[in-house]
Amino acid sequence: MTATQSYIPVSRRALDLEDYINVARRHSGWIFGPLFAGFVVSFIVGCSLQNVYQATATMQIRPSQISTNLVESTINQQLTERIEQLKSTVTSRQSLSSLIQDPKLNLYPEERAKLPLEDVEDEMRDKIAILISPDNVTKQGVSVFKIAFSYRRRKEAQMTVQALVSQFIDQSKVSERTQQNTLKEFFSDELSQAKADLEKKNEALTAFRKANEGRLPEQEGMNMAALSSLQGQVNTINAELGRLQNDKVNIETNITYLKSELGMTDLLADDIPVSVSSPVFRQNEDLLQMNKQIDSAELQLQQLRQTYRESYPNIRNLVNQLALLKKRRDDLIATQEKQKAAEAAKPAAEQKKPTNARMAISRNQIEGDITKNNALLVNNQHDQEFRRKDLEQKNKEIENYRARLAATSALEAEYADLRRDAVVATEKYEKLQHSQDLTRENAELVQRGATEFLDVLDPPTVPQKPTSPNRPLIVGVGIAISLMLGLALAGVQEAKDASLKNLKDVRAYTNLPVLCSIPLLENTLLVKRKRRITYLAWSAAVIVGILAIGASLVYYYQFIANT
Repeated sequence: MTATQSYIPVSRRALDLEDYINVARRHSGWIFGPLFAGFVVSFIVGCSLQNVYQATATMQIRPSQISTNLVESTINQQLTERIEQLKSTVTSRQSLSSLIQDPKLNLYPEERAKLPLEDVEDEMRDKIAILISPDNVTKQGVSVFKIAFSYRRRKEAQMTVQALVSQFIDQSKVSERTQQNTLKEFFSDELSQAKADLEKKNEALTAFRKANEGRLPEQEGMNMAALSSLQGQVNTINAELGRLQNDKVNIETNITYLKSELGMTDLLADDIPVSVSSPVFRQNEDLLQMNKQIDSAELQLQQLRQTYRESYPNIRNLVNQLALLKKRRDDLIATQEKQKAAEAAKPAAEQKKPTNARMAISRNQIEGDITKNNALLVNNQHDQEFRRKDLEQKNKEIENYRARLAATSALEAEYADLRRDAVVATEKYEKLQHSQDLTRENAELVQRGATEFLDVLDPPTVPQKPTSPNRPLIVGVGIAISLMLGLALAGVQEAKDASLKNLKDVRAYTNLPVLCSIPLLENTLLVKRKRRITYLAWSAAVIVGILAIGASLVYYYQFIANT
């Protein structure tokens, strides 16, 4: 039996710069081969790609020629905010389809032959861009922006941008006119509805005012003033009635007094005239004076009773005094009656009774005074009746005004609601009227071209240099990728080779001293043959690469550079 030989795995030593150089020398073919191939392929790719030209037009947003302080704008959306909306309209399928199929432009003929029109429209939409520089953005919005379109033929790119600019301007005007017409119709309908609502509210308020005339809250002050005036008039009428009643009592007292005096005159006229110094004449004079005192006391008592109560001291004193006077008068009358009866018992004289002229004159005067007082009494009664009717009428009016004031509080809430609804309807109508006037003014400004509008600042020109592809970048990226691939392949080949390459490997892996080194002896013919094959392969590769590069250059200048 043969013993199996065991191997101990040994880790590779760390490589230094000299080792890396030796590795690159040993595997140079694996490095430069992919590098050359990557260069050729990237060059061919860069030359075979179509040029893309970007045509650009600069547009300026010119502000309105009329200040907003003079005519307020009805559009709350500025033109800078409508750029994206205009872009959506311009890049719609209908608009792009008309541009693509325009005979003057004839865009994307190859794509239309292979793809549906919708896919071609999506591709064109991706090539349209709105470029806004941060330097052109102010507090009022964007003042300048660019419209760009990328296409493989420069002339068509310029013409397409010109068409897009025209569509932007036309769509901006159409959009503004459409918005103004929409606002005009909207405010016209709203104004008609607001007017009908205002008339309805005013009719309801007018009907309420007519149904509650005199009881409205706004008439409360007038009702209060009228009520106070009527109460003052009632107080005046009551005072006038009190005065008339006092005058009536005085007149009746005077009539009573005059009648008693007339009776006394008749009594005295039947008697025989006596001398002034006789007892009978003095008793008559005392009786007249006493009647006058009693009448005056009764009149004064009646006036006091209208003002004070019976417990008032002056009334009680006057009552006692009046009772005393009446008792004296009664005593005097009784004494006079006794004297008359005594004289009547005596035999009458045969002489003729003389006529008392003074008593006849006095009787006529008293009768005239009684007639005058009766007339005054009738007038007084008529005045009192008139004042009472007037007082009754005033009291009815007072009750009417009090009823109005009582009803005012109940109507106040409903009346306030009706007035508030009318005010709100009026304000809404006036606001809509103002908005409609502004809409008409703005429509007139739009028609005259005095509002904010788009203008071409720099028209599109035919681009002279393509924006893509970036051929130096493509070649550079291809070389970098192929170089990394070649290095990776060289590293793989080096890792697969486990032989000892130099004296460093011998010392590192055997731990033995090196006495001498013998160079590798190879057959000269084999070495030359191997070199010839390598040179032939590289020559063929270089020739093929040069031919491919030349063909790509011919293709580029013939089919791409002149588009």
